[in-house]
Amino acid sequence: MANEKSQNVQDVFLNHVRKQKTPVTVFLVNGVKLQGIITWFDNFSVLLRRDGHTQLVYKHAISTVMPGSPIQLFDATKAEAAAPAREAAAAGDG
Repeated sequence: MANEKSQNVQDVFLNHVRKQKTPVTVFLVNGVKLQGIITWFDNFSVLLRRDGHTQLVYKHAISTVMPGSPIQLFDATKAEAAAPAREAAAAGDG
């Protein structure tokens, strides 16, 4: 467990759509809909690029980020194969 790198789903998702240059629709809490490609993000904001223009969007203003096409963040078969090993290790910790 100590050598497993823990990542939150938000960072995994944003990094995936950034690296793949997946078009996204960003819905803000006030109902505004923005579309573009995420080029950068940090703990507080996201850079969204469209038609040669970049917008800085604060995360606290974002309601939903919807990718333009289906994405797969992890391999379910690998996760299922690793589950028995994790369960056995957890049972031995008692």
